[in-house]
Amino acid sequence: MDIALTLVVNPSKSNSPLSDIAGTVKKALGTMFIREQTLSKCGATDLFLNAESLAATHARLADGLNVTEGLDWCLQAKVGRKKKLILADMDSTMITAECIDELADFIGLKEKVSEITEAAMRGELDFESALTERVALLKGLPTAKLLECYDTRIELMPGARTLVQTMKANGAYSALVSGGFTYFTEKVAAAVGFDMNRANTLGIEGAALTGNVVPPICGAQTKLDVLNELASNLGLETRDILAVGDGANDIPMIEAAGLGVAYHAKPKTQAAAKASVQYGDLTALLYFQGYADTDFVIS
Repeated sequence: MDIALTLVVNPSKSNSPLSDIAGTVKKALGTMFIREQTLSKCGATDLFLNAESLAATHARLADGLNVTEGLDWCLQAKVGRKKKLILADMDSTMITAECIDELADFIGLKEKVSEITEAAMRGELDFESALTERVALLKGLPTAKLLECYDTRIELMPGARTLVQTMKANGAYSALVSGGFTYFTEKVAAAVGFDMNRANTLGIEGAALTGNVVPPICGAQTKLDVLNELASNLGLETRDILAVGDGANDIPMIEAAGLGVAYHAKPKTQAAAKASVQYGDLTALLYFQGYADTDFVIS
């Protein structure tokens, strides 16, 4: 079968230039190697090869590639690389912060809430229970702090808009699916250009948070449900879908996607993903699909 191995190097975190890394990999591939195609000078390249088994090739290369400092990589079938649907987590994936932790900072509880958030994202706590516990601590927070939080604490992850806009320009549908809150997903979806968003709704009474989440809770199952719902509505196959996230609640959708990517993720999420980005930004997901710098939509 025809296989594409994409190498993406972050020069600031690598001890070797991309050309040297690619050269070493080509030697390891031996007669399987067919040709190379540059996606980004000094930053990303595709190595095309022919092998009988994708799984066996992955097992053969993984140990060496995983210990190469500054390198993100993806091995997949050459056919169907450009995805027609992207589902993305928000907190620590499309934005650089965890919104609930930042809200807790306004009442002096960021450290406590962050510890719960981290444990939940590592898969050590039930997500719904952990969310309920954290939101309860926000009871009485003035709703004005939501806007202040967005305006002063929330930044888009590097490459977020380029990723979504490039895929949409090539016909893909985009969905932001978050265990966070609709107040933020609506704003982030608009800023990035997502076609839809799904998240949790904070209970509000008067001008303050009630400390409750309006049911149903949007968690891991909801993310998977949205993936299946969109795939059915759009008439897509598994191989047409890209999912990206960083936490344990992203695992079901990552496993269900044709290309599931763990982005600067927790170990449990990395283990479940078909590919992982540890050094680069979100444009690595474009390189994984075979897009070159000249294809990027930057606005």
